[in-house]
Amino acid sequence: MKVSVIGASGRVGRTAAFCLAEENMVSKLVLFAREESLEKIEGESLDMYDAMAAKEIRIKILSSCELENLHDSDIVVITAGVPRTAGMSRSDIAIPNAKIVAEYARLVAEYSPNSIIMVVTNPVDVMTYVALKASGFDRNKVFGLGNHLDSLRLRNMLAKHFNIHVSEVHTRVIGEHGDHMVPLVSSTSIGGILIKNYALDGTIDVEGMVKKVINAGSYVIDKKGSTEFGPAYAIANIISTILNDDKKILTVSAYLDGEIEDIKDVCLGVPVKLGINGIERIIPIKMSQNEIDAFKKAAKFVKKETDAVMKSLE
Repeated sequence: MKVSVIGASGRVGRTAAFCLAEENMVSKLVLFAREESLEKIEGESLDMYDAMAAKEIRIKILSSCELENLHDSDIVVITAGVPRTAGMSRSDIAIPNAKIVAEYARLVAEYSPNSIIMVVTNPVDVMTYVALKASGFDRNKVFGLGNHLDSLRLRNMLAKHFNIHVSEVHTRVIGEHGDHMVPLVSSTSIGGILIKNYALDGTIDVEGMVKKVINAGSYVIDKKGSTEFGPAYAIANIISTILNDDKKILTVSAYLDGEIEDIKDVCLGVPVKLGINGIERIIPIKMSQNEIDAFKKAAKFVKKETDAVMKSLE
């Protein structure tokens, strides 16, 4: 299996590439960056080779700025873009990043037409739509990191709150990867028990946890300048699911055509079944009325942002 990471000179790109190599799931890994960053990613590949030797993992790592090296990729991960800095929202970088993502998506379609595109660049829901339209790929072949990372963050917070192993927590965040994310509290369970029946003492503050999840990225950026490990391992988790054909249900940003609450022509974080061919199915979900209202609000917001970005690209 071959995976190419576009934007491998950035923190998320290089760390995601390392995670992919470390998990021993690919035979060929391409670190792709602009020509001016070539020496940097060459250094990254040498450093990774040393680490893989320590773990006795055999892998071919290629550092490149030549588009021909994207050829025959099974998955292309787009992380390139203007990074979010302290005080910036994801929307602040939408238009400049859309130009970058659109150009790379067109090039992926040209040089690796049978690949799957995974978008990480923020704002990821809007960028997923941009990549889908620019590539011309089928919608099952293009998706974004979406709310998978948000779901992991909420899961971790609940595990800490109940002092229980994280594997016992089953929860999901959908909607926008941003302020309009929607936690599916109504279907959250601990050890198979719905949280409303588990937390009988009423001590859990889910709303407070969700606010922490919404601001988690900003909090990390304020402290260390950028996020890297959380997104990188979430990326590797999704790619592993696809390459191993695991048929797991994960929450990624996907194009909707009426599958959930009749919402159409927008990319949002929703539960999907992932396999070797990408998105195999968008999973219909039953939500509480509050969750439905919040999801529709998220769709309206992202659609408005997407329309503005697409108009700028014209």
